[in-house]
Amino acid sequence: MALLHKSWRVCALALVLLCASGFTESYKPVTKSGLPKRIRTVAVPAFQNSALRYKIETRFTEAVIKEIVRRGHGLRVQGDPEGADAVIDGVIKGFSFSGVLLDDQGRARIFEVTITAAVTVRDQTENRVLYDNQNYVFRGEFEFTNDPRSFFNEEDPAVERMARSFAESVVSTLVNGFGVNEGK
Repeated sequence: MALLHKSWRVCALALVLLCASGFTESYKPVTKSGLPKRIRTVAVPAFQNSALRYKIETRFTEAVIKEIVRRGHGLRVQGDPEGADAVIDGVIKGFSFSGVLLDDQGRARIFEVTITAAVTVRDQTENRVLYDNQNYVFRGEFEFTNDPRSFFNEEDPAVERMARSFAESVVSTLVNGFGVNEGK
């Protein structure tokens, strides 16, 4: 009975952590484009990796490209800024994870991952910055199993989920608008 009660508490805590991490509100439906109408091609060069975490920049760059293709309302995507109407530059500035929930033996079972990035969207035809956020912060979590026979590393899937969430946020900002006035 006590074990069942403890399991429910762990599940409830994990659910609270997931909801508090922001994943429940990271997706917003597209209603209109925030980009000037002249922008038809967006370049997404490979993000820079200042976090010194192996291939993390590749995952985030690919996630942003896939999300633009999925939700970009006909925007063309390319890797080279040459000839593009707008460019999305990104830098992965930090990557860390820490244990947030311990098991009976004092080992961390649930880890929180925090990724900090910088994103700039530039209009190349008018040579001006449309959007700049130097402190994009994303958090997610992953859990280790108690049974070492069924263990597999959850870190990679957690980073993939965070890359998708990051891309959804960036592209949502891009296509839904960020205060760009074409008349100015």
